Amino acid sequence: MKERTSLIFLERGELDVIDGSFVLVDMNGVRVQIPVGGVACLMLEPGTRVSHAAAVLAARVGCLLVWVGEAGVRLYSSGHPGGARSDRLLYQACLALDSDARLKVVRKMYEFRFGEPVDEKYSLEQLRGVEGARVRKMYEQFAEEYGINWKGRKYDPKNWSSGDLPNKCLSSATACLYGICESAIIAAGYSPAIGFIHTGKPLSFVYDIADLFKFESVVPAAFQIAAKFPREPEREVRYACRDFFRKTRILDRIIPTIEEILSAAEIDAPKAPPGSIPPAFQEDKGCPV
Repeated sequence: MKERTSLIFLERGELDVIDGSFVLVDMNGVRVQIPVGGVACLMLEPGTRVSHAAAVLAARVGCLLVWVGEAGVRLYSSGHPGGARSDRLLYQACLALDSDARLKVVRKMYEFRFGEPVDEKYSLEQLRGVEGARVRKMYEQFAEEYGINWKGRKYDPKNWSSGDLPNKCLSSATACLYGICESAIIAAGYSPAIGFIHTGKPLSFVYDIADLFKFESVVPAAFQIAAKFPREPEREVRYACRDFFRKTRILDRIIPTIEEILSAAEIDAPKAPPGSIPPAFQEDKGCPV
């Protein structure tokens, strides 16, 4: 990822191949050439078509195609997960399976979120308890700032209409953040399912990473929208998140943050060419940790 332009967003055009290179052609026939070897991931926003030739070229050069909503507020599908790499995913799995390494990563996540050191004596369960108390306090502070009648974070994923306005806005906002975090995780070659704090769900790692950015981004946006009592709160929140993601270029921060968080395990990430298996995993040597 460091050796490439990394991520480019495309919208309202057809991605095709002309003279061996990616080209985006808009409705007026205007062509924009995209360097075929310098892009790790193409984010395909609404209004984008992809030709068969473009999909083939993307697979050949290890360029990930991801179909997303505007500014990445939703992730719908990905065409070639991880740019044909397995080493990052294997590294992530080994850290998650090693209890000491996992706890170091979890501590780093909490330090990143709350801006202060974490007591090394705390277990994972104790850290979760500390997190819960702080998160409740932060919700209360935002509610007070925006004049919201806050009754706590309560919602039923199976019954969307059961939540009050602030909770609907928060749920919509976090869904947007999950979309862009999942895009970044897949683009970098990690698994959305292998989490450290959250476990056992298809998006466990997405929830872990989204929590690192939640209270600086989508939570204040959700409360701000809720304070206006809009007719279509989910729509307004989605647009607010879209604009925030584009303005702050948050996607540029997510992948380096993942690398920083995992490095807390003090185990070097494996380095291998695209498509190969890291040496530590070859010949049935097992997990390098």
